[in-house]
Amino acid sequence: MKTVVKYIFVFLLALFVSLLIFNTFKDKKINIGSKDYFIAGTDSEVSLYNENFEEVKKVYRGIKIKSNGNNLIDEKTSLKYQAIDYEDNTYYILKDSLVDKKEKVVLEDNRYIRTPVTVYESEDNSKIISYIKKGEKVDIIGFNSISSNGIVDKYHIKYKDIEGYIYGKYTVNSEELALKNYDEDGNYKIHTSRTNTLGGGSAANLDYYPYEKAKFTDNVMPDEVRSLYLTTGVISNVDKYIEFAKESNINAFVVDIKDNTSPAYKSPIMEKYSPTNYKRAMYSVEDYKKYIKKLKDAGFYVIGRITTFKDDYYADDHPENTIFDTTTNTSFIHNGSKWPSAFSRDVWEFNVELAKEGITLMGFNEIQFDYVRFPDRVGSTREKTLNYHNVYNEEKAQAIQNFLFYACDEIHSVGGYVSADVFGESAHNYVSAYGQYWPAISNVVDVISGMPYPEAFNKYEYGFKVPVWTVPYDLLKFWATNYVVKQQSTIPTPAIARTWIEVYDITWKSPVTIYDADKVSLQIKGLYESGLTGGYITWNAASSLSKYTAVSSAFKQDYTKGE
Repeated sequence: MKTVVKYIFVFLLALFVSLLIFNTFKDKKINIGSKDYFIAGTDSEVSLYNENFEEVKKVYRGIKIKSNGNNLIDEKTSLKYQAIDYEDNTYYILKDSLVDKKEKVVLEDNRYIRTPVTVYESEDNSKIISYIKKGEKVDIIGFNSISSNGIVDKYHIKYKDIEGYIYGKYTVNSEELALKNYDEDGNYKIHTSRTNTLGGGSAANLDYYPYEKAKFTDNVMPDEVRSLYLTTGVISNVDKYIEFAKESNINAFVVDIKDNTSPAYKSPIMEKYSPTNYKRAMYSVEDYKKYIKKLKDAGFYVIGRITTFKDDYYADDHPENTIFDTTTNTSFIHNGSKWPSAFSRDVWEFNVELAKEGITLMGFNEIQFDYVRFPDRVGSTREKTLNYHNVYNEEKAQAIQNFLFYACDEIHSVGGYVSADVFGESAHNYVSAYGQYWPAISNVVDVISGMPYPEAFNKYEYGFKVPVWTVPYDLLKFWATNYVVKQQSTIPTPAIARTWIEVYDITWKSPVTIYDADKVSLQIKGLYESGLTGGYITWNAASSLSKYTAVSSAFKQDYTKGE
């Protein structure tokens, strides 16, 4: 009898405990002990709730927090929440949003491509293995790291039969968001009206999402960059240019790294990708580095110029990556030069790796890409005979913008700024036949350098009644005000406009015009009065010190004050 009573007592006690636990859950709370966790989510931000399951705050995933052990269950949804201590307050978070390791904080299974992306072979090199277009879905395998605001740097992805890495910043979590264009009801309408009339592509097919411009605390770009251009042949005479610059209000130099048929130094990257460039280089690594160091030590901001898609020596090494003439089965020769195709990812990789070497080995502050375009004035009939090796079926303007996305990502990763040279025509209200469209380029790079040389315009451009090269102030002010300033306003994150100016005489046109200090000064004045105050670069193909000296008074003025 005592045994039966004992069992009944144990049963009743167990029942009481069970009811107590049930009622505790029914009251939504249970304590399971304190523990450290990381906040996880399918997006960069994760919701925090109060006891009534109302969202009260968002926090970034990846944050390490401590749970105080209390759980809640929402009776209406059966969702489980766990209490956490954060910023001296207690909040509740969905239990699935807590993980025990930081490597698990990224919960998304897939993402959608908002901006066309380069696919990398690995998370830590620049080798390109593919390209994925806007709107496509990719499966997420993993990730390399996340920022303090919960954004994935690179996703490890699988797309069809491709496995590689892409930058997370170019992806979103739904197809609808991926297919949407930035500012569709605003400035995007301006771009959609600019259709593919010249063969360079449609402005509507380019990307205009905002991109925060690079800013490096250990590599500060001057607000106004007043630059002299130094060609490869004069770099060894750098001391005289330094002396001149210090006396002439110059604070920067643009120095050739690779001009067409004139590579500057025996670059290890050239040796790997283009042995002919390496063989023909003018200086040793040690000598060239010494010259650049002199500029840096003298306090100048130094920009390395790379001629990108016009390169005879690379073309000789890799004819398979050039624009090909199908009538001769040889590399296409345009204006006496061979053109590596801007569609070719091998060409991208060579030039960007060379640029990164310029930053890390030589100490350049910025890389400037010149000839970042396709050949101009080819003609529609001739176009039909050319093979561009357009593997991904891109329009020309898309290839140029996509290259600059890749270049900026890679060069920013080693602490350098990126600028791009563009024809003055690229600021006109259409996509140029050679793939340059000012808003698409300006929205990506840190600096955009127009080349509105007065001699390059048609004699009576814009309705001028006199030859435009004789009135550089009026011409450049008109060009800057009516085109550049307006184009810059159509994009959310325009680049700094730092413009090339003409510092050479026009002797082959009538009337012959000598570009003396007054003519040089008038160019700068016209640009600055239009609001293009980011600086200027002197274009003189020979980098003639005597010519620079003759016009030096133009550089000594302070144009920012309207003098």
